[in-house]
Amino acid sequence: MTLDPGFWKKKAVVVTGGAGFLGSFICDQLRALPEPPRIVIPRKKDFDLTHPDACKRLMQEAKPQIVIHCAAFYGGIGINQIHPGRIFYENLVMGAHLMEASRLAGVEKFVGVGTACSYPGYLDGVLKESDLWNGPVHESVVNYGLTKKMMAVQGWAYRREYQFNAIHLILTNLYGPRDTFHIRRAHVVSALIKKFVEAQQQKAPEVEVWGTGKPVREFLYIEDCAEGILRATERYNDTTPLNVGTGIGTSIRELVDAVHEVTCYQGRLHWNAEKPDGQMMKVLDVSQMKEALQWQPRLSLREGLQKTISWYTEHKAEADLRE
Repeated sequence: MTLDPGFWKKKAVVVTGGAGFLGSFICDQLRALPEPPRIVIPRKKDFDLTHPDACKRLMQEAKPQIVIHCAAFYGGIGINQIHPGRIFYENLVMGAHLMEASRLAGVEKFVGVGTACSYPGYLDGVLKESDLWNGPVHESVVNYGLTKKMMAVQGWAYRREYQFNAIHLILTNLYGPRDTFHIRRAHVVSALIKKFVEAQQQKAPEVEVWGTGKPVREFLYIEDCAEGILRATERYNDTTPLNVGTGIGTSIRELVDAVHEVTCYQGRLHWNAEKPDGQMMKVLDVSQMKEALQWQPRLSLREGLQKTISWYTEHKAEADLRE
């Protein structure tokens, strides 16, 4: 780990979503420091962050110097179709209320965790931060992507009027242990791992995979992502959103082949080309990240898949139930 222990010493840090997939790894890395900060993880039963009074009370009780906002209500295509309104409302007001409460409480730094879904949905290729406003968000995720985009705008506006230090990080596709493997909310990596592990365990003769395998995506291991966010908290102080990813494109076919091999599944693949492929290429340009943070992810995709598959195999019963 390449964090600066002195930066975190004697600080209080609120990590929203700190019990979730990404947030739990951020907290793990903070706890591993020689003199860890005081970490506050607000739980919904105590602090419903969609309400401004709860956000203000959190700031009063926690008295943080730093707020890292990872909490989000989102999932795969299925959950987006079932709860488009809830996804829009909860993510929008959580970000707005929490940043306002942080400003009023004199928080030193607010770290907004965003998503590559905020990029224009019809741009193919390598996406630079300057592309963020070059078109509309894809209609399938507009209700989520725009809420995160508005958090970046809020940070810019608050810097301009109040000199409030807010940064916005745009994350690529994440995967790793503790990911969501529930059938309704799994994303591509966890969904494929679930499918191949079950086929291997059941000795199924065939696994069906959707599309042609040609689209290219980018995948960031969760521990690397957590480290990148903490590194940005230490070093990045610009209102311009910053991509956090590997910058390495992997075709869906390459991903499927890797999961196939690591799970030791012996059956055949059936590519259902009647299913849609989506955008042909979506990879983040991480040149600004490397320069600003003097850092880049360390784990290869294959190493990350091995760790994730090992964890899922061991925790499968519990992981399949958790939404």
